[in-house]
Amino acid sequence: MATILRDLSYRYQWLYDAIARLSSLTVGGENQFRQLALQDLIICSDTKILDLCCGSGQTTKFLVKNSQQVVGLDASPLSLQRAKRNVPQATYVEAFAEKIPFNENEFDLVHTSAALHEMQPQQLQEILKEVYRVLRPGGVFALVDFHQPTNPLFIPALSVFFWLFETETAWQLLKTSLPELLTEVGFEVSKPILYAGGSLQVVQGRK
Repeated sequence: MATILRDLSYRYQWLYDAIARLSSLTVGGENQFRQLALQDLIICSDTKILDLCCGSGQTTKFLVKNSQQVVGLDASPLSLQRAKRNVPQATYVEAFAEKIPFNENEFDLVHTSAALHEMQPQQLQEILKEVYRVLRPGGVFALVDFHQPTNPLFIPALSVFFWLFETETAWQLLKTSLPELLTEVGFEVSKPILYAGGSLQVVQGRK
């Protein structure tokens, strides 16, 4: 069940941006957070990228700096309107992440940032299969999302954030091993890199 603050944050861009800036301070700010999953990746002008659940283009704006073939996908018309205004260099598609409207082997890189925790378990499995399908052999799925804190000092802050802004699916993700799910789909997965006392994880899987 969504909280009132969660609904308001999606309705008002200024509130969402304020929450994002505040919550990303533990990793050095929002700019740093939005690029965590892209570290050590080689992105060229012809790298075809799908920014999955792109929202208002928060990470899309960094992707278009290196690639001229960036597609943002989101199910929210309002978010896509904002993304088109914020990052007009990209192409945008309105669709659900579990039904990506592209052919097999279409992209070199699929990226998603803080979106998988919003999905029900069945949705999550469908999304990972779809990502694998649209990636070219050798392509990479790069993601950043929540993780059960390894440092106990971060547990209270994450819990309060969840109670205010997230749904039960975020709590479920803390009990889920994304690397294991990716491996089951067929990805070769590197060891997750943890940030913010272990409350954030960066995972990269190669097809």
